[in-house]
Amino acid sequence: MKVSDVMTRPVRTVTPETSLKDVAAILAEHRISGLPVVDATGELLGVVGKADILVKEGGEVPSGLRRLIHPRESSELATKIEARTVRDAMSAPAITVEPIYSAAEAARIMIEHGINRLPVVEQGRVIGIVTRFDLVRAFARSDGEIEREIRDETLRGLTWPEAVEIRVEEGEVMLRGEVDSSLDAEALPAMIRKIPGVVSVDSELACWAPEAQEKQLVAIRL
Repeated sequence: MKVSDVMTRPVRTVTPETSLKDVAAILAEHRISGLPVVDATGELLGVVGKADILVKEGGEVPSGLRRLIHPRESSELATKIEARTVRDAMSAPAITVEPIYSAAEAARIMIEHGINRLPVVEQGRVIGIVTRFDLVRAFARSDGEIEREIRDETLRGLTWPEAVEIRVEEGEVMLRGEVDSSLDAEALPAMIRKIPGVVSVDSELACWAPEAQEKQLVAIRL
């Protein structure tokens, strides 16, 4: 599953000149946590979110020893606290993904950076946004949808995909059958485990072992 399959579009955006009052109103009205910031041509400049609004409500302008020890961070925080428009409050540069990224990669980036949303860009322009909620919704899809993705996408590279039996129950995937090599037998469960909605993979696949001149069974549980 790609980011393009789960992202929200069209996406609401604001400009650097938008007031923080207007940003707060948009976030509250649409019950969203953040907005991409774009220039007049639609190019992404940064993101502004609830955290940037809360800084103004609960932050204190750094002073004294803290300002001396962390001058850059203190200056940025002071700018956010005193901000009136998006230009001074937004976080830049924005962390982004492209539509061809996998949903699993988007989830990894969100967790790694501790963020809740990722603008989706194509040639520098924002074409959508993917949030943690979008990924959770993808995880909740049916067993039938998961099985179709495995057959249509993951097994497509195998020489004899029909030789692999798939069963999906409550997100638990069982693989039985034969593949060409031990590499396929090891890689296939790992790839399937990253598919949104997959809870576990129980794989027992037979493959040809050239060194032994016979078939061997590779059992993997993820």
